[in-house]
Amino acid sequence: MNLTKTRVPLYELAHARTGDKGNRSNISVIAYRPEDFAILLREVTAEKVREHFSFRKPTAVQRYELPNLCALNFVMDDVLEGGVNLSLNLDTHGKSLSYWLLAMEIDPS
Repeated sequence: MNLTKTRVPLYELAHARTGDKGNRSNISVIAYRPEDFAILLREVTAEKVREHFSFRKPTAVQRYELPNLCALNFVMDDVLEGGVNLSLNLDTHGKSLSYWLLAMEIDPS
């Protein structure tokens, strides 16, 4: 029996910064170590992020690569219930979405 842990939460390899504007969320994922950036490129795709946030029903997810910063930036449309001013649920904005992304499991091998 193989007891080796093959999947880890993203927060073990990276941290995040976030912002929101209207109904759009912007989340940057930054590798702690430059050598882990290749894992982020392979594992944290726009498609996987869209799937991870499927309960928020994003209409678009764009990934931008920032290799000099060892970072990825994700822009997700229509995930904030209309935005801070229209939503009664402030917990879905800003940092709470970045924490959800960092909980996504990836394969570091």
